[in-house]
Amino acid sequence: MATYASIKYDMDLASSATGAGALTLLSTQTASSSATIDFTSGIDSTYKLYIFKFYDIHPATDNQDLQFNASVDGGSNYNVAKTSTTFQAQHDESDTEALLQYNTDRDLAQGTGAQRFTLQIGNDNDQSVVGTLHLFDPSNTTFIKHYLATVQGANASNYTQQLYTGGYMNTTSAVNAIQFSFQSGNIDSGTIKMYGVS
Repeated sequence: MATYASIKYDMDLASSATGAGALTLLSTQTASSSATIDFTSGIDSTYKLYIFKFYDIHPATDNQDLQFNASVDGGSNYNVAKTSTTFQAQHDESDTEALLQYNTDRDLAQGTGAQRFTLQIGNDNDQSVVGTLHLFDPSNTTFIKHYLATVQGANASNYTQQLYTGGYMNTTSAVNAIQFSFQSGNIDSGTIKMYGVS
């Protein structure tokens, strides 16, 4: 029978083998009818990878996309140019439709607007979205900044949806703030945690 020590040792080995590193919780923000959730401190050269984890993010307005944008001036402006791509898998409660498709309407091509990375999340009491956003080496002043988002949500039409979004921020300036919002309306509730990966 495995002991706690042996399980932890195996997990540490797996982490080292994959290069996953250790997660350090840097900030936790909980929405309460919030227009945005902004992370304006703690994103610096300390870590090469930052991970944002979303827990039951619930929109105040039905049929909305969760989105993010980035800043190079500490949050004074969220307008970094981004190029991206998105695809999704989905299935509905009545088992009448299932699909895997590329989402051209969530692509950005040097767009400075927010990057949408969910699809029409519902505001019923039991609907929300969870997931992660990875931001790579945001303080690097030589290269562009890559990001990957994976989310799972319950949309307004009672579909389960998994979306995969990847792209890059086309700037060699240090990215030092990230803002989350819904396409329209407030973030009614939910928590976002920011981790640094060593």
